[in-house]
Amino acid sequence: MSTRAKEAQGYVHGFTAAERERLYRQARFLEHRVHDGLPFRRAKQMLEVGCGVGAQTEILLRRYPDLHVTGIDRNAANLASARQRMADHGWAAGRHHFVEGDAAKIPFEADRFDSAFLCWILEHVADPMMVLAETRRVLRPGAWITVTEVQNASFFLEPYSPQTLAYWMSFNDHQLDVGGDPFVGAKLGNLLQATGYREITTEVRAIHLDNRWPGERAEFIAYWTELLLSGVPGLQAAGKVSGDVVEGMKRELDAVAHNPNAVFFYTFVQAQAQVL
Repeated sequence: MSTRAKEAQGYVHGFTAAERERLYRQARFLEHRVHDGLPFRRAKQMLEVGCGVGAQTEILLRRYPDLHVTGIDRNAANLASARQRMADHGWAAGRHHFVEGDAAKIPFEADRFDSAFLCWILEHVADPMMVLAETRRVLRPGAWITVTEVQNASFFLEPYSPQTLAYWMSFNDHQLDVGGDPFVGAKLGNLLQATGYREITTEVRAIHLDNRWPGERAEFIAYWTELLLSGVPGLQAAGKVSGDVVEGMKRELDAVAHNPNAVFFYTFVQAQAQVL
C-alpha cells in the first residue's frame, strides 16, 4: 500500500443541486436492498465515510434509534445540504455530526468509533485501500464495518440495447479516467483482507426484474434511466460520448420501459467485516 493516497480527479455525476436531490431519491429507493440485515443493532458511535448529502445518514438514524453518526466528506456543498436536511428532522437532533475532510486522512484519533458504514464511495476514490486502512485505524476492537459497492460489468437490459451498453462502457471508462473504479465491488474481499479486517463476508446482491415483478421493474428502469442521464454532461464534456449515442440510448430506454417482456439485471456487492 502506498504511503500517500492518490487523488481522484472528479465525480462522474457532478455536484449540482439536481444531483443532490437524485442522491436522496436513490437512497430511499434502494433502502431495503442496502440496509436490511446490517450488523449495527448494538452500535452507538458510527463513522459514515463519504456521507455526501446525508441521504444514508437519515436512514441509519431512523433504523437505529440509539445510534450517533459522524459523517465525513470532502465536498462542502454536499455537507451543507446534509446539515440543512437533517435540521428538518427534529427526531434526529444531537445524533449526527458532519465533518469536512479526506477519507484517506480521517481527522479522528484511533479507537474512536464502534462501527463504520461506506456506501457507493470507494468507486469514486483513487486509493480504496488507504480509505479502508484509515477507517480501520479509528475503529475499536470488535467494531463492524459494512461496505456496499458497485459491480458495473453486470448491467444487462432486454430488449438488447447496444447504444445504452456503449454509453455504459464510456461511463465506466470515464470513471476510471478520473481516478475511480466502477468494478470495485468484486474486489472488496481482497481490499478488506489486505487492510487487516477479519470475519470478512461478501454477498452479491442481484437485482433481476422481469415479468414476475412488473411494477418494480418499471420503477427500476425509471431510476436507472435517471442515473444514466445524470452522467451525460460530464461524459460529453470529456468527449467520451456523442450526441447520437445519447439520443440512441434515450430511445432504447424508452423502448425497454414500454416493452411487456423487458428484463433488468444488475448486481452490486455488500461486504461485512470486523476489527479484531
